[in-house]
Amino acid sequence: MLVYLCGAIEYSPDHGKAWRGEITPFLLALGHDVYDPALDEKKTLSDEEVQDFRKWKDSNLLRFQGTVRKIIDYDLDWIERKCDYIVAFWDEYAGRGAGSQGELTLAYRRGIPVYLVSAVPVSQISGWILGCATEVFRDFDGLKRHLTMKFAADALTLVE
Repeated sequence: MLVYLCGAIEYSPDHGKAWRGEITPFLLALGHDVYDPALDEKKTLSDEEVQDFRKWKDSNLLRFQGTVRKIIDYDLDWIERKCDYIVAFWDEYAGRGAGSQGELTLAYRRGIPVYLVSAVPVSQISGWILGCATEVFRDFDGLKRHLTMKFAADALTLVE
């Protein structure tokens, strides 16, 4: 199983690394492979693009857009062609960006399960995002219980 970790990067103070670092060992223990876009800054970018693209947003919009399009293409290809499900973390920063929304919309459209963990009240999450979610959890403990039961049940089905 391949899982994609979806959530704020651009506007998150830690670029979304903390929650991803905390959930990854659990997912690996389930025997699943994890793609963490917050750790893969290189993707298909040149060294110069990785280093400078954020400052191009103000100084060279066309170059910035071209670089961001490479990131969009890479991440959406990964979701569309490789992942079996998405774990998404929705916090105060996720709503400021747009990548997570696009990723969840693509997953919904392609029938890829989305397990959404909310750090904000569900009433504050866009209906569009909630519509893309397969399951919504109030915390990571609830997600872990669900995934443990789901994949244990799947393993039992394979044995029978």
